[in-house]
Amino acid sequence: MNINTSNQAQSALMPVIYIPHGGGPMPLLGDADHKELIAYLSQIHNNIETPKVILMITAHWESHNVSISSSPQPGMIYDYGGFPQETYQYQYPASGEPKVANQIADLFKAKGIKSNLDMNRGYDHGTFVPLMLMYPNADIPVVQMSLLRSLNPKEHIKIGEALSTLREQGVLIVGSGMSFHNFRGSLEESIEFDNWLNETLTANDMEQSKQDLIQWEQAPSARACHAREEHLLPMHVCFGAAMKQNTPATRVFSDYLFNRKISAFMW
Repeated sequence: MNINTSNQAQSALMPVIYIPHGGGPMPLLGDADHKELIAYLSQIHNNIETPKVILMITAHWESHNVSISSSPQPGMIYDYGGFPQETYQYQYPASGEPKVANQIADLFKAKGIKSNLDMNRGYDHGTFVPLMLMYPNADIPVVQMSLLRSLNPKEHIKIGEALSTLREQGVLIVGSGMSFHNFRGSLEESIEFDNWLNETLTANDMEQSKQDLIQWEQAPSARACHAREEHLLPMHVCFGAAMKQNTPATRVFSDYLFNRKISAFMW
């Protein structure tokens, strides 16, 4: 079941973006450490075509099989603690898009990827925090997608590959995580890993990059930057979604958050 493109082909492929979503709701509170990230997220819509639907791969949802939100009106999940009361009253009233959720399930089935539709899942902060900055009018339908609980990097790239045709239909694929996510790691380690990530994602040989990403734990300071990789793997999904076009990523944002290096990439 395809998205209605009003009898006109999409003028160009929608980009794929891997973004850092920051610490909990802190970007929405105007936290000083998040100043540059807030500025970046807030201007994304100025530089790309308005999507028909947004597909968010969130670091804050894991399931045995890939889960896809299918409610026409998702609720909110405030999956953080210890913040001001106002942060538990945020609303992001963007509609869901069940037709696209079903289409994604069909794409997965065709590739032998097990998935389930979830009518109950609301928007977690990996979704609503960046989207409240990126598309504050909440007027674009959103489908939210989980990671696999196995955290298998090869499988997440395969998931992305199955999603690639959505780019032709006006779907903006966004991987929401953090390129650095372990504050026991040092500034130097965060820079070392960020440099490796940039070199890998922007390299012209995407097949080699794929192998490097599958073996990401061998990268410099990899485990110092990701004691657990759930915030990195949305990037693997994004990479997979971009492989069909064989166009390397561009690093579109790079700054320091809590004195650690973080980056965003776009394909």
